Amino acid sequence: MASNPVFDRFDKDLSKGEYASIGQPQYGQYAQPQQPGMPGGQWSQAPAAGAAAYQQNLEDLYNSPSATAAQTRRMTMNDVVMKSLGLFAVLVAFGAAAWFLCDRNPSLTVPFWIGGAVLGLILVFVISFKKVVSPPLIVAYAAVEGVFLGAISRTFEHAFPGVVIQAVIATLCVFVGMYALFFTGVIKVTERSRKIFMMALLGYVLFAVVNAILVWTGVLSGWGVGNNSGWGILISVFAVGLAAYSLAVDFDTIQRGVQAGLPEKYSWLMAFGLMVTVVWLYVELLRLFARMRDN
Repeated sequence: MASNPVFDRFDKDLSKGEYASIGQPQYGQYAQPQQPGMPGGQWSQAPAAGAAAYQQNLEDLYNSPSATAAQTRRMTMNDVVMKSLGLFAVLVAFGAAAWFLCDRNPSLTVPFWIGGAVLGLILVFVISFKKVVSPPLIVAYAAVEGVFLGAISRTFEHAFPGVVIQAVIATLCVFVGMYALFFTGVIKVTERSRKIFMMALLGYVLFAVVNAILVWTGVLSGWGVGNNSGWGILISVFAVGLAAYSLAVDFDTIQRGVQAGLPEKYSWLMAFGLMVTVVWLYVELLRLFARMRDN
């Protein structure tokens, strides 16, 4: 999961100001009304009763309390957090079930692993480019990804005992660390850093695809390019770094979405996009620790 088309789409839309006017009054919405046949500059000549009524309406508007996010159904940070926790709960539940089934019946490991990876990738692109937000599909992705992670984690744990708990703890630490660094302003996401990140990400994706093909065709063995040598470990460290910075980009996009007043339903997509990045980070950390143990 080395890409995040969900946030890529929102980044482009937010940069173009696509959501800038959601829930906001249009320019001139509260301009002084004109009498039929009366130029705007002649409003001062309107009957006194009409002027008084307009003035009262204007004062009522200014004195009324601001509409809350719940009333306008705009997305809040709390919406994204709650949706994310719910999706991760589904992922962990299905991951635990897949681990248990693979432990009882090892022949299920490969089907769960490959099937979960392929179906999960398909769901990522369907959800990302679907014009209508579909919570059921997003929940289905969490379940499918849980099956994939349960199977792959059981495989790595069998080969390298203790590596899964290391990867889980490291993922949580990286997530909390990036969250703290971003929201304290230590790490800033700029348009320039986004471009550099996307170029590095594209390069890594192309490398990963070529590396996987070489391993599957038997040209390379083990981990592929670099294998478990120092170069291989550096490649994994680079991938972990990309996934970690991707979290900062995700946080920035979520924050911009909240500030732009996106509809509440988009919190599902934001939570989904964040989950894609966290899953990618976990898999890269799992590979890194396994490579280090394989020396």
